Amino acid sequence: MDIISTAQFSLVYNAFSFTIAVMGAATAFLFLSRSQVAPAYRTALTISGIVTLIAAYHYVRIFNSWEGAYTVADGVVRQTGTKFNDAYRYVDWLLTVPLLLIELILVMRLSAAETSAKAWKLGTLAALMVALGYPGEISGDAGTRWVWWTLAMVPFVLIVYDLFVGLAKSIDSQPAAAKGLVGSARTLTVVAWLFYPVVFVFPMIGFTGGAATTAVQVGYTIADVVAKAVFGIMIYLIAMRKSAAEGA
Repeated sequence: MDIISTAQFSLVYNAFSFTIAVMGAATAFLFLSRSQVAPAYRTALTISGIVTLIAAYHYVRIFNSWEGAYTVADGVVRQTGTKFNDAYRYVDWLLTVPLLLIELILVMRLSAAETSAKAWKLGTLAALMVALGYPGEISGDAGTRWVWWTLAMVPFVLIVYDLFVGLAKSIDSQPAAAKGLVGSARTLTVVAWLFYPVVFVFPMIGFTGGAATTAVQVGYTIADVVAKAVFGIMIYLIAMRKSAAEGA
């Protein structure tokens, strides 16, 4: 465990608290909004709500683990001897990252065959990417971290390629009212996901001690808010526009 300042402890503490509220609010909104879209798009909204619900739960666990790892007394942060559990993030990502791709595919309403093929392919690649990242995340050796980062980037690149090349024709076939939003959702996915490999390398490019801990925790938290809550709202907007375009 790294020694951190009071300001660093508070920044991470408040970031976790904010994210719990965001994920909880997004979950309620997405579940309650299912009736506003056509039946064909309700599964996509349900999965979006499940993603933010899973994230809200894990951020509660992350928040509690952070509180358990440090104590603040007389303006000084001290370690309690209990290790902060970073595994909560990876359990969350292993569940939610494949679902994020699946909800995008479902809201596009492709053919049954293409939906199944894309969901299995992208979902498997996403799970593999997360699984390959974890051994590096828990390692304190920069060389080991670089090896696992490189391995995790292989499925990441394949996912990005499939989103921009494999789904290009499918996006072009979307209704005019929703085509731009679908393209934006795809771009948001890639941009938000780029945060993760960048944050991962912070400890390998000069961030040390409390600065590294704070940068990693806040960086991952920002990425999660954008990739899950903001993305979920975009899925809702796409479903609304497509429902209106189809007269549903």
